[in-house]
Amino acid sequence: MQQIFARTALTPEGWRDDVLIRIDANGRIESVASATKPAGATQVPVLLPAVSNLHSHTFQRAMAGHAERRSRAGHDSFWTWREVMYRFLDLLSPDDVEAIAAFAFMEMQEAGFCAVAEFHYLHHQPGGGAYADIAELSARIGAAAEETGIGLTLIPVLYRYGGADRRPLRGGQLRFGNDLAAFEKLLAGAEACAKRLPADAVLGVSTHSLRAVSIDDIRAAMAMKPDAPFHMHIAEQVPEVEEVLAALGARPVEYLLNEVEVDRRWCLIHSTHMNAVETEQLARSGAVAGLCPVTEANLGDGFFNGPAFRQAGGTFGIGSDSNVRISVVEELRQLEYAQRLRLHARALMADEGGSCGRVLYEAALAGGAQALGRNTGAIEAGKWADLVAIDPTAFAGAGKGDVLLDGWIFAGANDAVTDLWSAGRHIVQQGRHVARDKIAGRYRSAVTRLAEAL
Repeated sequence: MQQIFARTALTPEGWRDDVLIRIDANGRIESVASATKPAGATQVPVLLPAVSNLHSHTFQRAMAGHAERRSRAGHDSFWTWREVMYRFLDLLSPDDVEAIAAFAFMEMQEAGFCAVAEFHYLHHQPGGGAYADIAELSARIGAAAEETGIGLTLIPVLYRYGGADRRPLRGGQLRFGNDLAAFEKLLAGAEACAKRLPADAVLGVSTHSLRAVSIDDIRAAMAMKPDAPFHMHIAEQVPEVEEVLAALGARPVEYLLNEVEVDRRWCLIHSTHMNAVETEQLARSGAVAGLCPVTEANLGDGFFNGPAFRQAGGTFGIGSDSNVRISVVEELRQLEYAQRLRLHARALMADEGGSCGRVLYEAALAGGAQALGRNTGAIEAGKWADLVAIDPTAFAGAGKGDVLLDGWIFAGANDAVTDLWSAGRHIVQQGRHVARDKIAGRYRSAVTRLAEAL
């Protein structure tokens, strides 16, 4: 049995001093009690429940720095970035996919993420030819998760069309495509991969977006795993909204909510461009809004309607999406700062009289747990032992309780993370992943070759 002694910890009852957490052999929290320093316990200054990353495309981590040059057209956007992404993924082998995923997963843990929903749409060889095992690349994602010890919700993605008008896939998109029969086979293979992982692994299901599937495809995919988390991109870009409106006669969120039952199993990624009615309806549905503020800023997506969504009772979490930068605190900071820039005010995501950092962090805990289908998000008996320790001397300021969270989120960085447990796996110690050298070496070899080929 592992034991952790925290000088202060954030529990469901609030901040508590001198807390002893016992973790059972299955990786769950067995007990949380007040105690003096016990012999043999790992001692940490501040212990928090760790956040789950609800949206990631790990292969894009190796693109960082390759899509920041202005094009000759003079108006770069998500759509020009996407062309770079297509050229990049044509170079990726299964070994590359695994090496990059392991590196990104490791960085997530060192940044304070305990688990990740990998939105996995890269399925085939360059040109679209199938691997002998249709779930080959799903297995590589699983292998990377097993090596790093991160909690994995694997989410294979159905992707059929090149646009809302159902034009055929072309170029780099060919590596994504499956019809319903092939996707069902892929899902079965991915499920077999997930069953080989530790008990906290989860299998979800996804359709990429309203541009890439029909509404009948969405219904069919939902029925393949009726109790699993269901994720989907939606309303990320203004041209996407215009395309869906022209093809389907309604705005993306409006159309989806009218056509299928969106409920707590759903995570709608981005949801950036919603009007007031869509914002309120999505909040009332119980679905998670999957926000990726760093990537959304990097791609120029726009501003999520955060305060109105919160006021309507909406649930949200955070993800690292393109993984251009991996950081729990920077995602939360960017989310709040985007609202401040948009509305010319401060502390917009906080409750009256409350800590902005506390509201952001606890919302990300709850939304991430729901989106991943993971029993986590609190230092509480029965939950997975998904925990992160931080050192407040790593960031400016001093204080206790919520001031610590505000300090880390608004003045701190990844270097404040000293330890991280994913379902009891003590995988980050003294600020470093225990397998960092091996994982980073494989990644560096792969990314150097890929950079030379781009």
